[in-house]
Amino acid sequence: MTSSMDIPSVQPLTGDTLATTAELIARLDEFRERRGYVNPQQGPMAAALPRVFDGYRVFYKALVLDEKHLSPLEKEFVWLVLLCVANELGTHHLKLFFDHGGTDSQALAAFRLAAWVNGTNAYMFVDENWQPYFPRLSSRQAYLDGVNSLIAGFDDITPKWAHLALLSAQSGAKSKWGVAAELHACYELDIPEASMAEAMSVALWPCGANAFHDAAGVWLEMVRSGQVNASQQFKAWAAMPSQDGLDLKIQPKETS
Repeated sequence: MTSSMDIPSVQPLTGDTLATTAELIARLDEFRERRGYVNPQQGPMAAALPRVFDGYRVFYKALVLDEKHLSPLEKEFVWLVLLCVANELGTHHLKLFFDHGGTDSQALAAFRLAAWVNGTNAYMFVDENWQPYFPRLSSRQAYLDGVNSLIAGFDDITPKWAHLALLSAQSGAKSKWGVAAELHACYELDIPEASMAEAMSVALWPCGANAFHDAAGVWLEMVRSGQVNASQQFKAWAAMPSQDGLDLKIQPKETS
């Protein structure tokens, strides 16, 4: 068995330099022995970007594999809804779902919730364009009532599971309206912020860093505006200035 100690130390590669064949094989074999498989993108990283490859291993483990706030089956239910919305196969997550006791009934609930995410734009459209014509109706409440209807009759799916999965999937779908609706729901259900953060964060992997960036931006503004009963830790985060990455200040034109 190849251990991490057997992998040649990572050295900077310059110009058209590639890792040696032995280094390439050692890195990929070590990953395969730990995870049971390798993915195509790991080949170019192991050959030409060894520091990225090693960072990838560490980040993937911390984000996806390590147990944090969600229970193993709860986490895989979140992944099932997220992957369905993202149209990503993720077959190793299907295996984990069943390994942790997932059932066909729970999978059916996950498919319903994924389909619900794909219909979010209808509620957003009504909210943004037709609300004056329907002053007695709330698009957000209609959306949340629909979630309750979707999971009614599923004794093995709790509202907490459903809304954490939807928070993750709405983040992955880059629906700011959907993320806001789910954050409201999670706070109303007293779901811990730590669980909410974990569910939101995993959307980064199949859907890209900007999915997590945008969803966290919605959360930031909701805490700042007092729309949710955030913890002191999250209020401290929201109070920090200059969280747009770069503040572009337009200089006034000089007058002659």
